[in-house]
Amino acid sequence: MTTSKEKFESRKLPMMPIRDVVIFPFMMTPFVVGRESSVRALEEALAADKKIFLATQHDASIDEPKANEIYQVGTIVNIVQSLKLPDGNIKVLVEGIERGKILQVTDTDGFMQATVRVARYTTEANPALEAAMQRVTSLFEQYVKLCQSLQYETMISAVRMEDPAKLTDVIAANLQLSIEEKQELLEIFDPAERLTRIADVLDIEIEKLNVDRTIQSRVKRQMEKAQKEYYLNEKIKAIQKELGRGEKSEFDELKKKVESAGMPKDVKDKALQELKKLEAMPPMSAESTVSRNYLDWLLAVPWKKRSKEIRNISRAEKVLNEDHYGLEKIKERILEFLAVRQLVKNPKGSILCFVGPPGVGKTSLGMSIAKATGRKFVRMSLGGVRDEAEIRGHRRTYIGALPGQIIQMMKKAGTKNPVFMLDEVDKMSMDFRGDPSAALLEVLDPEQNFMFVDHYLDVEYDLSQVFFIATANVMHTIPPALQDRMEVLRLHGYTEQEKVEIAKQFLVKKQMTAAGLSEKNITFTDEAITALIRSYTREAGVRNLEREIGNVCRKVARKVVKEGENYSVSITTQNVNDFLGVIKFRDTLAHEKSEIGLVTGLAWTEVGGSILSTEATVVDGKGKLTLTGKLGDVMQESAQAAMSYVRSRANRLGLSRDFYRNLDLHVHVPEGSIPKDGPSAGITIATAISSALSKIPVRRDIAMTGEITLRGKVLPIGGLKEKLLAAHRAGLFEVILPKDNEKDLAEVPENLRNAMKLHFVDTMDQVLQLALESAPPQIEELTGQPIAPPLTSGTGDAPTAHQ
Repeated sequence: MTTSKEKFESRKLPMMPIRDVVIFPFMMTPFVVGRESSVRALEEALAADKKIFLATQHDASIDEPKANEIYQVGTIVNIVQSLKLPDGNIKVLVEGIERGKILQVTDTDGFMQATVRVARYTTEANPALEAAMQRVTSLFEQYVKLCQSLQYETMISAVRMEDPAKLTDVIAANLQLSIEEKQELLEIFDPAERLTRIADVLDIEIEKLNVDRTIQSRVKRQMEKAQKEYYLNEKIKAIQKELGRGEKSEFDELKKKVESAGMPKDVKDKALQELKKLEAMPPMSAESTVSRNYLDWLLAVPWKKRSKEIRNISRAEKVLNEDHYGLEKIKERILEFLAVRQLVKNPKGSILCFVGPPGVGKTSLGMSIAKATGRKFVRMSLGGVRDEAEIRGHRRTYIGALPGQIIQMMKKAGTKNPVFMLDEVDKMSMDFRGDPSAALLEVLDPEQNFMFVDHYLDVEYDLSQVFFIATANVMHTIPPALQDRMEVLRLHGYTEQEKVEIAKQFLVKKQMTAAGLSEKNITFTDEAITALIRSYTREAGVRNLEREIGNVCRKVARKVVKEGENYSVSITTQNVNDFLGVIKFRDTLAHEKSEIGLVTGLAWTEVGGSILSTEATVVDGKGKLTLTGKLGDVMQESAQAAMSYVRSRANRLGLSRDFYRNLDLHVHVPEGSIPKDGPSAGITIATAISSALSKIPVRRDIAMTGEITLRGKVLPIGGLKEKLLAAHRAGLFEVILPKDNEKDLAEVPENLRNAMKLHFVDTMDQVLQLALESAPPQIEELTGQPIAPPLTSGTGDAPTAHQ
């Protein structure tokens, strides 16, 4: 595409600034002249050759723009017509001739006169130029088709021309562009360059129009759909009216549901009021959807429907025994609850809290209670819940608001008296959104929960007939106010014998069914189950035991598939290793032999009891006591108290009074990465220090637990059953316990008591006599009272466990 350029020419013409319009060559444009300076310039032009230079001003709001406030490129026009109006303004019609660029502006007799440079371009026809013109013409045709404000026939006939300069100016004048964009096109003098720029502008404008058209089409379809639905709804109403069904059948149906829902009077009034508002709303409005959802929730919640409760105590006892082995105290409390239900017509709902280590059957016990009482069962997990709205819901002002989990679970139950389990109540947390445990205070208070208010429903709902059961692993993370509202029932860990019975009655059958096995394919001996318990699990519950049994069943299932359905195997102590591999836990004493400074203590954790070895050693030094093993503050203070006790008993231990001046003591509790705390390791640490200083070994077959005072008194501890179970699991059958814990033996299963020798002591001196392989002579002489021997079974046999 080539062009040839003529010489430049300069002309001096009257100049008129114009607002909000860009005049292009070859275009006829009318406008009104009102400014005094513009009128004088126009009169000057009319008196001469009717030529005037028009340039657009930058800011249309300025009445008398200066030369620097006017675009430098404008158009030389010919005044075709002029007409003076009654108000003094002049209406003119001008025709653009050619572009011009201002070289100089002077003020003459009250109007502007400009020296303008004109550059005329001539173009030579060539294929590239013709192709560019065809493309621009084609794009402009598309633009006119899409643009509704331009007449197609008029515009197409106007652009059928062979001069590229004229073509570009006509198109630019008819494009719906901003003043700045049109001025940019005006300032391009070269026609070939203008063609390229016009093509780019047309591409962009066509894309914009296509997007606008798509949006308008979508809006139109939505409007047509809404109009269609409205028309059909009106037609349905007319048909129903003609059939005698009435035009408000949907609202009548809702009203009937409200009347029959059994709502309290204030709730019913609110529902009817909401229904009345819904009738007055347009059916397609957003507020109508919110109101309808609210009514649906009010109707979905059970207001009067109840499960028919089974109050047959014998049947309930049978169901509980079928589902769970042991747990006598829990079963007794449930049967008491059913007995009260028979005697009292409308008792308040019970709120129990099962506390115990994982895997002891807390959740499954709740399901058994529902089964035994004939109630529906729903479960809500509170682990990790930190938003109060999870309990109470969100207010209806929020988009997407819903009732809280309490109301949602009541809807799921479908009755107003289900068994409602609040699982993991000890694992709630709180943040800036509120404290969910505080919201539970109302739910779990029998004096308040008959008028529980959910933020979404905003009406009182009666939870007093719900049987709430909370579960937790520990109590110290539950706020005291929440603890006060629940009756706490502790589920301790199972003994070995209880685990064997649970496995035989429940776990083996369950895992055989899960693996697709029958009794002819696999059998477990009691000894094999005992071996599983001792060698492959260390837990308070039976969850890992069930996994190991399932592991054996899956391996047998593989062999059945491989060797045929007649494959059969009996799991015994001899072949259990073939299925489960190397044993995970050694079934031996806590220590291989009696050693100096090595004592076996007992600890309580969230998952039950455990063995806690304590080591003490003596090195040369200056009396420093070093404590390691990630011990908590209370445990460190217990160690300090134990050290003070040993120093006060130095003579009785055969030590000089200043023995500590030349020695350093290091007390370590192994498994150093696990945090440990609590006072119950006091006598354990004191025994380890005494053994290390006196060089007398501690018996390997004895364990101990108890808090120590500076005077050597032994104080009671908690978690007695869990600690005894841990000792039994580790093969320790002799335990030293505080005298004040003797009353807690009632909670310990009889078979566990029969299997163990329990020593109850008052003082640390008695502990040393029992724990050290040979008591220091001073202790033996100075002990004021003999140690009470363990109670016997009454048969005259050697001392055994407390029975």
